[in-house]
Amino acid sequence: MLDVTGLVKTVPGGRTLFEGLDLSLARGEFVAVTGESGAGKSTLLNLVAGLDSPDAGSVRIDGIDIAGLDDDGRTRLRRDRIGFVFQAFHVLPHLDLAHNVALPLALQGHDAHASLVAAEAMLASVGLGGRGDAYPRELSGGELQRVAVARALVHRPGLILADEPTGNLDPDTAARTLALFVGQVRDAGAAVLLVTHSAVAASAADRTLVLSPTGLVERG
Repeated sequence: MLDVTGLVKTVPGGRTLFEGLDLSLARGEFVAVTGESGAGKSTLLNLVAGLDSPDAGSVRIDGIDIAGLDDDGRTRLRRDRIGFVFQAFHVLPHLDLAHNVALPLALQGHDAHASLVAAEAMLASVGLGGRGDAYPRELSGGELQRVAVARALVHRPGLILADEPTGNLDPDTAARTLALFVGQVRDAGAAVLLVTHSAVAASAADRTLVLSPTGLVERG
């Protein structure tokens, strides 16, 4: 589902984040990437998503080379094939939960009513059934992250990119949210690339890789 080859990225000032980085994810595989602050974990996600460009190397998602796409093509790729879960939730405050979750389907041009039905079903799957008309301000942090998980999965993407999805939650809520996230992505059969500082979050993955300037090293 994801094939990263020979990725090179430097930042202003000339510091090399990584050089010659390789990474592959099969369909349904869950990989966690850890590393020190500033190692480039979030940058790696941005490169995979086509939100940033590498200095060298290639990123292929489901066989599609991101470098061969224009801006519109990259936007369509993200819209159709990728789901995102962020530390800061990024749930839209002016939309109710159902419309927040239905947003990826709306962007794909699906029927509005069918999109809301699918969104309500996804909300129910993350324990928020019957809450579609609630607004984000009425929810706890853990509930907001459940909404974010539902939104990431509602359009059944092949690849989920998760950036510290439990980083803003207290330990108990984080553990419950992580278990729900893992269960949902396993059921969906999506490949998952999770970047995290949390050893607990990383332990949920099939493989844990440590990011350094020399590349990714598998942690036993």
